[in-house]
Amino acid sequence: MPMSGPRGRTRVGVIEDHPLYRAALARVLANAVDLELGAVAESVEQFAAQHEPASTVVVLDLKLSGIADAAAVSEVVAMGHHVLVVSGYAAPADILGAIGAGARGYLSKHADAEDILHAVRTIGAGDSYISPELAGVALDSARHRYESARLDLSVRERQVLALVAAGERDQDIADEMEISVRTVRSYLDRIRDKTGLRRRTELTRMAIEEGFASL
Repeated sequence: MPMSGPRGRTRVGVIEDHPLYRAALARVLANAVDLELGAVAESVEQFAAQHEPASTVVVLDLKLSGIADAAAVSEVVAMGHHVLVVSGYAAPADILGAIGAGARGYLSKHADAEDILHAVRTIGAGDSYISPELAGVALDSARHRYESARLDLSVRERQVLALVAAGERDQDIADEMEISVRTVRSYLDRIRDKTGLRRRTELTRMAIEEGFASL
């Protein structure tokens, strides 16, 4: 559940290493009557030391000193918070990496104050928010990568996928294909690298959609 402060206000923290932007962002959040400004820090480590209550919405820059990028998102999510990335970097890899690490939202630093407040409120209400233009960039990139990768899978990789889709464990796949478990996991690592899909359920869905499950 989202964290609410006094009178039902959503609690918000900030992790941003640029002093002027950090101060401006903190001011915008502090002036919103429905938000309660919590810890304002220049790094994930400094933020962690302030022990914010779980489910705080944390506005996070990606390019920080110390823990940075997707690792920073993962670290803050692991603390039990809801992350809104506001970054000067909007490449597909940055967006997809942050979302994959658990970010609830992503905005460019070109976003104005109202956009940031809207995103914070949306995430505070338990939903996710990515600006439409960034969502389009990320989806186009993911689609292109997926379509390229599925054409690049070897016969053996497709066989592994088919057995994954059938619910087989790594040892079962190894026995069926007469290879070692280590080799099975190597195939799975290559499949994940090619497709960008990490979870077994995602791989199973792809195998079924592409007809690999019937191999």
